[in-house]
Amino acid sequence: MAYNQLVTDLAPLFLEDMPLVDLRAPIEFEEGAFPHAINLPLMSNEERALVGTCFKQHGQAAAIELGHSLVCGEVKAERMAAWQAHLAAHPNAVLYCFRGGLRSQTVQQWLAEAGLERPRVAGGYKALRQLLIQTVEQSARDDAWTVLTGMTGSGKTHLLNRVARAIDLEGHAHHRGSSFGRLPEGQPTPINFDNALAIEILKRRHRGEHHFAVEDESHLIGRCAIPLPLFERMGRAPVVVVEVTRDERAEQIRQDYVVDLAKRYRTRHGAEAGWVLFCEALLESLARLKKRLGDLGWRELDALMRSALEEQARSGHSEGHLAWIILLLERYYDPMYLYQLEKKQDRIVFRGDRAACLDYLNQLADPAL
Repeated sequence: MAYNQLVTDLAPLFLEDMPLVDLRAPIEFEEGAFPHAINLPLMSNEERALVGTCFKQHGQAAAIELGHSLVCGEVKAERMAAWQAHLAAHPNAVLYCFRGGLRSQTVQQWLAEAGLERPRVAGGYKALRQLLIQTVEQSARDDAWTVLTGMTGSGKTHLLNRVARAIDLEGHAHHRGSSFGRLPEGQPTPINFDNALAIEILKRRHRGEHHFAVEDESHLIGRCAIPLPLFERMGRAPVVVVEVTRDERAEQIRQDYVVDLAKRYRTRHGAEAGWVLFCEALLESLARLKKRLGDLGWRELDALMRSALEEQARSGHSEGHLAWIILLLERYYDPMYLYQLEKKQDRIVFRGDRAACLDYLNQLADPAL
């Protein structure tokens, strides 16, 4: 392998889950990166800021000179040791910085001088990111998409997890997509959500898949925005409606948003602290709907929720939550859903129960089924 080797065919880096060494500063990495990348920066945040200021005031040559003076001696030795250790464990890793320029070229040269030659990404992070953006745009334009909708609590996510060609947008967003959708694990950055979603689409298109089913979502899933080309495509896509009784939906919500959510908080934070955080999260979720429910409506539901939480804490039983869940469905979620469904009438291609919708969606993905 020759020094200064560039990787110009970028898709295989994602298709093959190649290990990537991100040489950007930590603040850049935290804003957005790729699933198989590790951040081993050439410069710290502070060093990068100093070099950037120098570049603006005195030009590139002075900035390069400052960079070399900041990363030298023991600092350089420590960072070299980290790169060498990681590359020893991942000998097929590829280097990149923001544009594939000075930072990755410098590290590539230093490693080569130490007898370790590794390629860097032509165009760096920016080129990799552009590939993923173009992947989503192309799929939204060229592939077939079907949207699954249904009243709140219909178990749409659970159903889609059994569909061969479904893409779980909420799974990528780490959020359940409603006012009650926040999870204790938190969400990825919007860019990391974009990247992970695009990589899944890239891999599946590479396998020859070109028909995808997704859940009906708002543009924002928590803080993560569905890429605009895909969201607009979803707004034109055929719609499948899953029909589930109100009582079944209320029970599904109790399982997902009470039983499962309480367990997740306790698993993450411990039994006592997790319970407190779960109660706070549930009450805050309801409070976010106060304007829509009106003060009196919110107070009634809040009292029912607090009573159910007290009963759950005392006895371990969560059935008391069904009272506020059913009222919330009747007063808020069901009317909102029916209003939105009315605007989709001309795109509805199928209605049925969970089993029928599952069969229909799987047949769309693979007519041989």
